[in-house]
Amino acid sequence: MKTLHKYLVGQVGATLLLTVAVFTAVLLVGNALREILTLLASSHVSPLLMVKAFVYLIPFVWVFALPMGMLTATLLVFGRFSADQELTAARASGISLISLVMPVLLLSLFCCTLSAWFNMDLGPRCRVAYIQLIQDVKSELVNAQIPEGRFIRDFPGYIFYTEKNNGGKLENVMIYRLQNETNVDTTVRAVRGELKPDRANNQLVLDLYDARIIKVGDGGNSIYSSPTLSLNLSLNAVTNKVVKPKISDMTFLQLRQELRNLENLNVAATLTTTTNVSAELKAQMAVLQRQQKDFVEPVRVAMHREVAFSFACFGFTLVGIPLGIRVHRRETNIGIAIALGLVVVYYAFIMLAASLSGRPEFYPHLILWLPNFLFQAVGAVLLWRANKGI
Repeated sequence: MKTLHKYLVGQVGATLLLTVAVFTAVLLVGNALREILTLLASSHVSPLLMVKAFVYLIPFVWVFALPMGMLTATLLVFGRFSADQELTAARASGISLISLVMPVLLLSLFCCTLSAWFNMDLGPRCRVAYIQLIQDVKSELVNAQIPEGRFIRDFPGYIFYTEKNNGGKLENVMIYRLQNETNVDTTVRAVRGELKPDRANNQLVLDLYDARIIKVGDGGNSIYSSPTLSLNLSLNAVTNKVVKPKISDMTFLQLRQELRNLENLNVAATLTTTTNVSAELKAQMAVLQRQQKDFVEPVRVAMHREVAFSFACFGFTLVGIPLGIRVHRRETNIGIAIALGLVVVYYAFIMLAASLSGRPEFYPHLILWLPNFLFQAVGAVLLWRANKGI
């Protein structure tokens, strides 16, 4: 048994290293070449800086390469193990399939631990370092003050969020003015906006168009629209600050802190203490409260994605072992094709949850766990049937 265990673990381990290296190279090409080579061709970046960018990206792509490599390795190794009649010989010796593959399952759990580290800490940090490196090279200093898809708290008394920032052209802008650390006394929503640097005064001019302003206070409440609205934001306080990462690039601890901050935002704190409230204002405040939930849900989805995806290696291993035995083929291309098909099925759930991240009523953070339960349940059944010879 020890000899068989060492042989299988050695075969799976060696194949895992090879497949992870291949997937890492492919994912690096897809993630970096379109940005880095463009800068390199225009003489904006040195080859050494390009190598540094690739090094930053490697831990991030390992988030995806490790589970894919584990699935491919088990399919290839156990496909050959079955095709070469080695499994038949082991069974003839009275060795069950479950006891035979137990060290491989333990190896997959170890890979889950590595995957959790990549998903929840190292990968996001390296991704942020890579993005910051690219932004520094491009010198996007002005537009980086209000980047898209992030909650910006760098300007005292304000929280900014914009859905799109295309060269300073903003879309779907949301601004909270804070009365203190958590209470919001004014909310501004604008369909579009524009950033203009005022270098002479070291400030940033934010022009908003088709803005809707809601003010809530003890003395009364008001709601009105404005075709244009301008804000002058001083850059003195934010010149030396690090740009806040996007939600999808945050570590688990950063996401947990972001979730607490958003949940503690008291959008309608003063509304409950005011008696003179119009029906229109009530309706608008109800919309704002729903929007607050819409902002919270993407953070919750990102947290669950990092944790749930950490268990992908175990589910892929449970499925890969019996499928490799059933396929009964030595060809590498067959195993890779099956692995890619299963990866597409798994990522379909991830993409579905991401697309529903703005719809908390569908509980998208729970959808992220469905592929784990599905793969582990199907893998356990297939492994039990393979052990019984069914």
